[in-house]
Amino acid sequence: MTSSDTASAPAAPRPGGRGPLAGVKVLDLSRILAGPTATQLLGDLGADVVKIERPGSGDDTRGWGPPFLRDADGNETRESAYYLSSNRNKRSLAVDLSSEEGIALVRRLARCADVLVENFKVGDLARRGLGYEALSAENPGLVYCSISGFGQGGPYAHRAGYDFLIQGMGGLMSLTGRPDAEGGEPTKAGVGIADVMCGMYASNAILAALHHRSATGEGQHLDIALFDTQVAWLINQGVACLTDGNVPPRRGNAHPTIVPYNAYPARDGSFILAVGNDAQFARFCEVAGRPELARDPRFACNADRVRNRLELEPEVERLTVTRDRADWIAALEAVGVPCGPINDVGEVFADPQAVHRGMRIEMEHPLGPDGRVALIGNPLKLSRTPVTYRRAPPRLGEGGGEALAEWLGEDDNGIRALAESGAIVLAETE
Repeated sequence: MTSSDTASAPAAPRPGGRGPLAGVKVLDLSRILAGPTATQLLGDLGADVVKIERPGSGDDTRGWGPPFLRDADGNETRESAYYLSSNRNKRSLAVDLSSEEGIALVRRLARCADVLVENFKVGDLARRGLGYEALSAENPGLVYCSISGFGQGGPYAHRAGYDFLIQGMGGLMSLTGRPDAEGGEPTKAGVGIADVMCGMYASNAILAALHHRSATGEGQHLDIALFDTQVAWLINQGVACLTDGNVPPRRGNAHPTIVPYNAYPARDGSFILAVGNDAQFARFCEVAGRPELARDPRFACNADRVRNRLELEPEVERLTVTRDRADWIAALEAVGVPCGPINDVGEVFADPQAVHRGMRIEMEHPLGPDGRVALIGNPLKLSRTPVTYRRAPPRLGEGGGEALAEWLGEDDNGIRALAESGAIVLAETE
């Protein structure tokens, strides 16, 4: 590694350490993806996250496989890749919320918590005495984050929210997929992006509420909906519709307001060309051997290229198909024209940039081959307070007894009594 490489390397995540949210206690009553994404991010930033799960089955996603983590003998375990993706830096406590004892235990934990995150059906926790009004009366500084499909009010508040449903109702699918003229149809994104983005908005709201509490001592109720957050991140396409009244069509890989910006055919497959300004377009035309295209009044500036995309796009394709992808990428990178390959997921984690940025990590896990599990790294790079990787995604109930001791001061006898009452189920290791 050269000195310049060292200077540009991101701050190394700490396997242990504290992190900027050290000391913040998060009671996580969420499951599936949106809530766990938010709480994993808080955990990576140093928060102490206790995940409340259903005894026996736990988070629904534990069973969402294959693939499942395989042990040293190659046998499937109970830990699905889906569950592992969003539950790092947490301890699991299996609590029976159908019992009075279980509800009483969660109330005790909520009195100690700084943040509570839940994604139960609207009104469900309130009926159990675990809603915001009841818990904030006992802990006025509690930041209580409710994540739901459609929010705590409105005509759809009672409906369940699932990522696929939200991508459709929130407009994303209408923009994703090949155009009608090419036989395309509305298509969902290949990952649960509505859930993930909702989790990101939720974590932002939690951090803002914690900042407010640090100044005033006041907690508050955060009402975060998958539908709202999906609508919000329509961003430029949504505002374009509000501006001119025209409903944006599906354009496949093309950009609505930049041309050429698409996946183009090379001699041996497709590559991405992302021309962002007129100077880049002129350099592309030089490399392609057609400098006169950049002087053509139909294509000289981006607005004209957008208006005349139906004439320009076939011209670009006739040029790109004459060379191999690697040739195009090398030649265009040399003159500063943005371009790149279309990597599959395996290629992403092998990419030297992903390796350099620490986007593939390994953590110790007793069920994994060689006692380790591979996970996706946190993208946040903080120079003073880097993220921390302290705990692999827990097995059901793992760390729960430890959390009760630390949060509530319960000793072994107290923890055993809770288990005997049926309020909790301890992991086999505790």
